Amino acid sequence: MIFTDDHEPAHVHVIGGGGEAKIGLGTDGGPPRLIWAAGLNNADVRRAVDEAAREQDRLMEAWLRIHGGAGR
Repeated sequence: MIFTDDHEPAHVHVIGGGGEAKIGLGTDGGPPRLIWAAGLNNADVRRAVDEAAREQDRLMEAWLRIHGGAGR
């Protein structure tokens, strides 16, 4: 999930399974990485980061569409 009133750097929130994770979209040119997680087990966090990596380009395009030219 990308919140429309959120802030840089570009990131997504993954909510489910009784918890939430915030994952940076690799604005430094690297892969997405976990910023923080609460209420999720390690396997769920790994899955969320892996999914963000698979969808990194699409997620960054969405971030830029929502927040303008900022993000990278």
